[in-house]
Amino acid sequence: MAKNNMAALLKQVADHQLSVDAAMAQLDDPGFMDLDYAKVDTDRQRRTGYPEVIYGEGKTAEQIIGIIQAMLTTKVNILVTRVSQQKADQVLQAYPDMTYRDDAQVMLWQQTALTPTTHKIAVVTAGTSDLKVAEEAALTAEAFGNVVSRVYDVGVAGIHRLFARLDVIRDAQVVIVIAGMEGALASVVGGLVDKPVIAVPTSVGYGSSFGGMSALLTMLNSCASGITVVNIDNGFGAGYSASQINYLTENK
Repeated sequence: MAKNNMAALLKQVADHQLSVDAAMAQLDDPGFMDLDYAKVDTDRQRRTGYPEVIYGEGKTAEQIIGIIQAMLTTKVNILVTRVSQQKADQVLQAYPDMTYRDDAQVMLWQQTALTPTTHKIAVVTAGTSDLKVAEEAALTAEAFGNVVSRVYDVGVAGIHRLFARLDVIRDAQVVIVIAGMEGALASVVGGLVDKPVIAVPTSVGYGSSFGGMSALLTMLNSCASGITVVNIDNGFGAGYSASQINYLTENK
């Protein structure tokens, strides 16, 4: 336990706000729940400001249900990514309060109401084929209390569509740009805005796109400054990072 947390705990005991037994329980808490197949991080929100997020791919529905049950004791909002419809149906039988978005394969249980942010995050896609990744990014950001503007299907093949929505994009505090094929949209947007741009390459494209590698390399080699890049199809990572950036200015 960090020194400042230890001091706060001792003060609560000294002020008779906390019993000795309750304080001992906190001192003995390892910060995770061991479920054998998973160690649920119950201390993550305190450390990082964000609760643990469940990555659903590769887990059974029963394992996801068990992790949700453990997380319910911490009263955090529960987000599960990469969940198939079949798994979601089983989870919803156990926890009907959860919602499922099949367009993003995301499940959410909003246990605690969050005050919407003043500043916005814009999620911009090159094409309709990028929407699954885009919605994963948008729903992740919204799960953490961010207001999101969606600007979809404005790729460079019809760049006038981008210019028609430029005011919405420039109004955002952080911009997430999602593109497959050659991934050029991130560089274009990066040269038009004065805000941080998070680029997300997608696996959309024909054979020579190599499952998103072409878009990834284009974004990594962008000549536009201020662009950072996350992994292929990683909408969650982009939404998470955008939320962190957005709250830096929100909390000033």
